[in-house]
Amino acid sequence: MERPPQVSTGSAGIFNRIRESIVSGQYSYNERLPSERDLALEYKAARGTIRAALEQLEQANLVRKKFGSGTFVTWRSELDHEDIAEETSPLELIETRMAIEPHMVRLVILNASNRDLNRIEDALRQAENTEHNPNAFSAADEAFHMTLASSCQNPLLEWIYRLINDIRSHNQWSARKHHVLTPQRIRFYNEDHRRLFEAIRQRDQALAADIITNHLQQARKDLLGQE
Repeated sequence: MERPPQVSTGSAGIFNRIRESIVSGQYSYNERLPSERDLALEYKAARGTIRAALEQLEQANLVRKKFGSGTFVTWRSELDHEDIAEETSPLELIETRMAIEPHMVRLVILNASNRDLNRIEDALRQAENTEHNPNAFSAADEAFHMTLASSCQNPLLEWIYRLINDIRSHNQWSARKHHVLTPQRIRFYNEDHRRLFEAIRQRDQALAADIITNHLQQARKDLLGQE
């Protein structure tokens, strides 16, 4: 006769069982866990063992102890966009784009269809028609870069770039764009966009990567007020 699997009552085993309860959603974000006494009864373990397991959970950033209140879940099943947007500065956003977009345009050159190229050019024309309107240019610029992301045929990269675009629309950037997006700068950025598109159409990976890198480096300088 097959024996039922043994359940570990050591701190590591209890850590794993509580962790599974948190990750599976049995305990949700910011929910108070049962008391040490109740957990000890539930898992048939000593309170010292439960305390050690809770300490391991806290070290793993799954829970946080609040003195006099109990232990609360800090793990979230999904990225909280608002928290990330609040914590990400415009400079950090540019640096993240510099890490992603040069490779993104290489993938566009490798994978984009003629239909994708037409979509990119349509988005570019929209951006080129917004020279004197920072709000319209900002929206068209986001659409142009998002079209690039969707044309690289990599769903994960497209999803990541959609998060980047969400943060670009946050208040921290909105408060600065009227100072940064002068008609002269908008014209300069669109000249870069046009050169980037031509490099993509010619399937020139090295040139396209150089253009987008220089474009973002200039955007970083403009953000910092550097010449």
